[in-house]
Amino acid sequence: MQGLAALLFPAVLMLFALAMEKVQARIDRLAVSRDHVEEFLESADAAQVDTLAKEGFPAALDEFRSRRTRPETADTDVDDVFSPSPQRAS
Repeated sequence: MQGLAALLFPAVLMLFALAMEKVQARIDRLAVSRDHVEEFLESADAAQVDTLAKEGFPAALDEFRSRRTRPETADTDVDDVFSPSPQRAS
């Protein structure tokens, strides 16, 4: 019985390590860096803050990035689009 345990333990340990690696990869993919958080907090408007409160940071960051990549109107200056709004959520 001890021999069987000695043979199975390394295999079970290896499978556990592989499973934890997959879990870590999922966590890393969903994680955001401190720079992303600071950038979001500095220039997010009320709509992105509402998304942050309702759906979490990854969804709010995606909405924030999509807003930054496309100008809101054709006649708006680029500096006006990227400037932070005067109102901040407190």
